[in-house]
Amino acid sequence: MKKNNKKISMITAYDYTTAKIISDTNIDWVLVGDSAAMTMHGHNSTPEISVDEMISHTKAVCKGISDKLIIGDIPLKAFNENILEVVNRFIKAGANAVKLEGVDGFEDIIKQIVDKDIKVMGHLGLTPQTIDISSGNVVQARDESSAEKLIADAKKLEQLGCFAIVLECIPAKLASQVSQEINIPTIGIGAGIGCDGQVLVIQDMLGMNDNKFKFVKKYLNGQKLISDALNEFDKDVKEQKFPTEENSFK
Repeated sequence: MKKNNKKISMITAYDYTTAKIISDTNIDWVLVGDSAAMTMHGHNSTPEISVDEMISHTKAVCKGISDKLIIGDIPLKAFNENILEVVNRFIKAGANAVKLEGVDGFEDIIKQIVDKDIKVMGHLGLTPQTIDISSGNVVQARDESSAEKLIADAKKLEQLGCFAIVLECIPAKLASQVSQEINIPTIGIGAGIGCDGQVLVIQDMLGMNDNKFKFVKKYLNGQKLISDALNEFDKDVKEQKFPTEENSFK
């Protein structure tokens, strides 16, 4: 797709029902992201989600999708365990690949996973597992030295065998430069139009929360639509308009 200049679409998913909907769309890749920590479990940050929880989400998504690339996000807590065993659990759960944040200190791990013929996606820029985003300073690599470091890291990930890299919250010009200087696809989130593809958290793009991130486009006002439907159900119950004879058994 990169060679043919065809952009790649990627979306997050965490459950079977959503996965079934995605399976009937034109979306290319699906990320079972550790963002499930916030979207599904109500945690304040991604490091709080466990390996078991991520495996459970991955199994559910894989049951709903059979014809798309599914990437399991390795949570921070996995590094307290045998990382290769954790990766194998993701593959057994049905994932086609795994994603790891960062590169420094993870070179040997990435190489070991790749050597086992398991696809690895890298992740540079804002890495929520290790960066405190509560300060609001989310955009990374704004100065020359950090930009050069990010370019070098992207090239290192390619050399280690990664098949793609997520670029999160970096200047658009830098993301475009990285995308041009490496042969593997870049998937942007808050990284401008120059990446080889784009990813969003599905709850964000469906407008199911109050998040107002600059890099998010809301394609639906899901929060209002669902709220209105629930209130309509509540009204029908209290006014005895539901269930009708059509909804009842004789």
